[in-house]
Amino acid sequence: MAKKVTKVALAYSGGLDTSCIIPWLKENYDNCEVIAVCADIGQGDELDVVHDKALASGASKVFIVDLTEEFLTGYVWPTLKAGAVYEDKYLLGTSFARPIIAKRLVEIAKAEGCDAIAHGATGKGNDQVRFELSVKALAPDMKIITPWREWKIRSREEAIEYAKAHNIPIATANKTYSMDRNIWHLSHEGSDLEDPANAPKNEMFLICNAPENAPDQAETISIDFEEGAPVAVNGEKLSAKAMVEKLNAIGAKHGIGIVDICENRLVGMKSRGVYECPGGAILYYAHRELEYLCLDRATLHYKEVVAHRFAELVYDGMWFSQLREALTAFVDNTQRTVTGTVTLKLYKGSIISAGSKSPYSLYDHDMVTFEEDEVYNQADGTGFVNLFGLPLKVRAQMQERAGLSHE
Repeated sequence: MAKKVTKVALAYSGGLDTSCIIPWLKENYDNCEVIAVCADIGQGDELDVVHDKALASGASKVFIVDLTEEFLTGYVWPTLKAGAVYEDKYLLGTSFARPIIAKRLVEIAKAEGCDAIAHGATGKGNDQVRFELSVKALAPDMKIITPWREWKIRSREEAIEYAKAHNIPIATANKTYSMDRNIWHLSHEGSDLEDPANAPKNEMFLICNAPENAPDQAETISIDFEEGAPVAVNGEKLSAKAMVEKLNAIGAKHGIGIVDICENRLVGMKSRGVYECPGGAILYYAHRELEYLCLDRATLHYKEVVAHRFAELVYDGMWFSQLREALTAFVDNTQRTVTGTVTLKLYKGSIISAGSKSPYSLYDHDMVTFEEDEVYNQADGTGFVNLFGLPLKVRAQMQERAGLSHE
């Protein structure tokens, strides 16, 4: 027999779906107690309203936890240092937010004696996987309840009707797009974006200026890194939260960080999303510029392979996997000398390199100068080219002997 559910910890956002889930759980799981857990990761919600709404919807207790700084230093920074970008565009704003939410949800569920965890992710998306894999990794015996895979509600209109029937307070404004927001990004899906032929409307952007509306004057900024992690903007040491907030404001003004992608969801379908990630775009660009200066060719190129796999793991909800942890150890080793200052120029949606410096720079002026030098013997190039090209020469000789053409 299935284990009886008496107390459920719900990942609660304050939105329509999770508000409906509270009474639905009580109706379908023998009037179980529901504890709402709302993670503050910089989404900008009015948390007092969220708290009261959860109680009004039937929750017995509400936890609102500020995870913003931990989110950035423990999840965003490792991904940034890895250079991980999903399908070369998506900066993983939603993806790496889910494991930290799930981690805190599990901690509260255990502390409160819950025998189940619930979330509001749909059966079509990636978040169901990210939440549930994280729970399985952290609390393998915890029951997971997924209302969207069980209830009969199939649309926003039906959810609104359910909410009205259960006296759940709902927002009266019609939200055009499905959005997810945290300090790192804002995503937009649905509505006219469901046709990939439609360009995003400028009025959709809630963070960034459209590039054509950005200032006509470029702005130059500098970012300091220590062992791959950003620590200062324009020479001012800042916490992770303060830094991203500052870079968000600067980047948004100049229309930086707007990404339009038709991405491959883990569940098998393509999904069109538009993301606003101004601070993240600046940090990724700056970090890469510093790596160009500080990493040798073999390490830099192999790290590109690691970045691709790292991004897939984060996107697929495998944050707490052994492979992700092992790749982070590799990345951390590469970042020991990624320290220095990067200067960038921001102009109408573009980021332009404006110089980099590091005490660990591998750039040697005396070695590469076009002027006279005393550190490099150009005659050495003869032997190098002969040996490096030897396989090509041997193959060509074989083809000539065999009468084969070179295609």
